[in-house]
Amino acid sequence: MEKIDRLSTLMSRFRLSARAAPLGEATLIATRPGKDDPGRLFLGAVPVEIDLAEAEIVVAARVDWGSDANPLFQALPELMVHDLSADEGTRQLLSLIDLEIRASRCGADSVIGRLTEVLLVRLLRGQIESGAVETGLLAGLSDPRLSRSIVAIHDHPERLWTNEDLAQVAGLSLSRFVELFQTRVGETPAAYLRRWRLTLARQDLVLGARVERVAHRYGFRSAEGFSRAFKRQFGQQPRALRRPSATDAQPHSS
Repeated sequence: MEKIDRLSTLMSRFRLSARAAPLGEATLIATRPGKDDPGRLFLGAVPVEIDLAEAEIVVAARVDWGSDANPLFQALPELMVHDLSADEGTRQLLSLIDLEIRASRCGADSVIGRLTEVLLVRLLRGQIESGAVETGLLAGLSDPRLSRSIVAIHDHPERLWTNEDLAQVAGLSLSRFVELFQTRVGETPAAYLRRWRLTLARQDLVLGARVERVAHRYGFRSAEGFSRAFKRQFGQQPRALRRPSATDAQPHSS
């Protein structure tokens, strides 16, 4: 079976960044392996609140997900924990971050930010591969069948996908696909597809794309239907986002 990339399109659509932050504001924290601590990564959508009195902290950062509409951000559980005891690659990455922090050389903030983004990808990858999250996008991506249909949606939002099409991509019967998708992801395939299209449409509108072109680009039959769906999702008309003087934006290439 062809191997698929479950994260690249999501990561390319939203520019993630991270900056050092004090405890109480950090949403990503890494602790150094020690006598009573194997070393752990903690990630949350809101600042991490755990007892770290006995731990030596290597990284404390606040992650910017590019947008609150980022499906990865919306899929985060209250607290995600990754054990570093058997993850030599991530421990080495943390050592590089620690070295940059301690050396305080020119360009350190930029290097630390980029290394922290790599750390974040490794954490999300580990959660997907382990199936540690029970419900939501990460749970869907951890399922080898559903992940194929979800990646197809991410990679080709312009296609007029039907449940039958997506079930075929997943290699499941229609009834089993719809049932499993709703159980694991927490919404129907059609609802997820619509939300993904509207999220991408919002990005294009902010860049200056015309409403009519965006509607066509993401599979809506008319600008009016697109506008109604957009307002239900975001609480405002799509034309309110478009800068009056902007020229039509080109679609994002992934």
